[in-house]
Amino acid sequence: MKLLPALAGVAVFAAGTFVVADDGATLPGTKPLAIEGDLSALMHEAALRDMDRRIADSISLRPHFWRRDPASAETYERSIEANREHFRTIIGVVDPRQPVGMERFGDEENPALVAEAKSYRIFQIRWPALEGVHGEGLLLEPKGKPLGWIVALPDAGQTPEQIAGLAPGVDAGSQFARRLAENGFAVIVPVLIDRSDRGSGDPAIAMTNQPHREWIYRQAFMMGRHIIGYEVQKTLAAVDWIAKRGDGAPIGVAGYGEGGLIASYSAAVDSRIRAALVSGYFRSRQQTWEEPLYRNVWGLLREFGDAEIATLIAPRGLLVEYSDEPKVDGPPAVREGILKCGAPGKLETPPLQEVESEFQRIDTLIPAGFQCRQLVKGAGGSTVPEGSQDAISGFVKLLGADSAAPLSSELPVERRRSFDPVARQLRQVKELENHAQGLVRASGAVRNDFFLHKIQPRSRNEPWTLELRFDQLPIEPVIEAAKDYRRIFWEEVIGKLDEPLPPPNPRSRKIYDEPAWTGYEVVLDVGGEGFSWGILCVPKNLKPGEKRPVVVCQHGRHGLPKEVIEGDKPAYRNFAARLAEQGFITFAPHNLYQKEAYYRTLSRKGNTVKASMFSVILRHHEQILNWLGTLPFVDPRRIGFYGLSYGGETAVRVPPLLSGYCLSICSGDFNDWPRKVASTDDRHSFMYTDEWEMPYFNMGNTFNYAELTYLMFPRPFMVERGYHDGVAPDQWVASEYAKTRRFYDQYGMGDKTRIEFFNGGHTINGQGTFEFLRQQLHWPN
Repeated sequence: MKLLPALAGVAVFAAGTFVVADDGATLPGTKPLAIEGDLSALMHEAALRDMDRRIADSISLRPHFWRRDPASAETYERSIEANREHFRTIIGVVDPRQPVGMERFGDEENPALVAEAKSYRIFQIRWPALEGVHGEGLLLEPKGKPLGWIVALPDAGQTPEQIAGLAPGVDAGSQFARRLAENGFAVIVPVLIDRSDRGSGDPAIAMTNQPHREWIYRQAFMMGRHIIGYEVQKTLAAVDWIAKRGDGAPIGVAGYGEGGLIASYSAAVDSRIRAALVSGYFRSRQQTWEEPLYRNVWGLLREFGDAEIATLIAPRGLLVEYSDEPKVDGPPAVREGILKCGAPGKLETPPLQEVESEFQRIDTLIPAGFQCRQLVKGAGGSTVPEGSQDAISGFVKLLGADSAAPLSSELPVERRRSFDPVARQLRQVKELENHAQGLVRASGAVRNDFFLHKIQPRSRNEPWTLELRFDQLPIEPVIEAAKDYRRIFWEEVIGKLDEPLPPPNPRSRKIYDEPAWTGYEVVLDVGGEGFSWGILCVPKNLKPGEKRPVVVCQHGRHGLPKEVIEGDKPAYRNFAARLAEQGFITFAPHNLYQKEAYYRTLSRKGNTVKASMFSVILRHHEQILNWLGTLPFVDPRRIGFYGLSYGGETAVRVPPLLSGYCLSICSGDFNDWPRKVASTDDRHSFMYTDEWEMPYFNMGNTFNYAELTYLMFPRPFMVERGYHDGVAPDQWVASEYAKTRRFYDQYGMGDKTRIEFFNGGHTINGQGTFEFLRQQLHWPN
């Protein structure tokens, strides 16, 4: 099988060179097109530019989500409560906190009283936050009555001891916890999860170079939680304890770097905090997709930049300190025996103009004078050291105190003889891992509850369920209710691009001329610079007026359309061409996961505006279905989907949402998805690979693969599974599919679903699936 030679004539389109074909070499009803260059790269680049546009437009679109009413502090609080609640949700602050407590702990070797200075004492402390999760760190307690209480948050690259003056590593002038204690404030200093990788993995499986923050993020994000949310919860648990004391002293939060992020977010979600000091963090977030993965927040930029978050703090006080951000350039270096799977990402200090511009943007969102706030910067627009005298003075004024006194030269002396900050860090990491893994294990029950109670039937007064007595319910209420679940999955998990599609404007050229079929390369418009691309194989024995079924044959990761047609690659076995030889029309589209640098960047950018790679892929498939349905030889009621690997992942994400697909076959991908993405106790998990784009926010609590097949129902659905496919163990696949089979069987529709196990690997088998296609697509007629 050979591609036909390229034809002559040149025209420019987007970033590539297109060659206009001679007359007679196109599919009837399409404009001529021949292409030179890398169409996959052109598609990815167009999609990336489109996502850049969405990010750029996000600022102007944010007012749609806000209804601020600054008539009074009370009315303002009410007017932003929906925004605050949504913000809590996307950063994962959703779990009830544990009963309030604060423990000063120690033993003879490492006493609870860590150090004592002239005006304050330092204790090592821990406090309950969530079930099985504790905050841990230091309490700097004045010897007299404190002027107020402050939670001081170091950067992830610092320890509490360093900003309290107990350990080297932070300049004296930046030891802001000590500075605040010397000025009469009680200071709680939590340890933050750091950027090292000592605990990122399981020695029985593998250790990875994911920073601890990413290690927790990748587990938590899939379960609707976040490393950011966990640390906000620890901060607020400390605030709970302070507030319970009932002395009425003001409460503030102060943080640098990653601690600045946590301080800002904590103040945004909890109005008990009177003021926040944010150092080395505040800036425009329009390039947040370049930051480390553990800062990825689902849909953040649709509603929030740093200026909008500042309005969640208002009318309470805010002080921003323009300090050098911690320098981060990718994950830890790989050492011998460590898996390289940490995500790229960098932190660097923004120019002052960027910080000032974002700070000044607050003035466009709330009235002048509504919030006391200040930007501290150095002479000539330079940065200042974090925790500078000017910043601390301004901050304590926001808490009702006079200007801060200069820092003394007295350093506290550590009394613990064998304190190990590494062991403490690993305890903290393990607690969060255990919490996230508990969520993974409990996710089946959470999904059952989601499906049992969220939707009411349209034709009954009593609730319907997806698990009980299906054989006694008519199908129609389930089909109707599934529309709401499709909306939730598309809008809240995948992300939906709402703009109407343009006319497809098909262009084609003939590239195959085989004995049984003809192949055309086709390009369709999808809006803006974007386009969809694929190969249509049309049998030559079509009769006049005949309409035949179509099988959309989807390649996997790193694949191209031609690979499912020619070359006899072991994974694909030319299955699109073989089906065309059997009389099916086939279409092999290109999905946007061929080039890792492209598609992972697309996912990362998309997440900032509540979109993903599959948001774009869905748009492409909508247009493909629109166009296929117009072809005179296609029966639009009989368009099926069959994909391998990432194409199999597409099979449980795209056809369940697009009713134009009457059938779907998932090959080499069907799985227990929360376990596959987020578990840390099995080598099959993506936690031990570089596929960091796989977690979708809160998907683990809403949709596993069985639930996605519920959205496919009552259309036919099949799984093709090789016993030696390393994607998952057989028991994961079988147990998840058992739910699908039970679902179909309870309606007496067991003939509409099937699983085939075969003695092979990660490949198209093309036996039971071909039979399933013939049966369900009624071909031959």
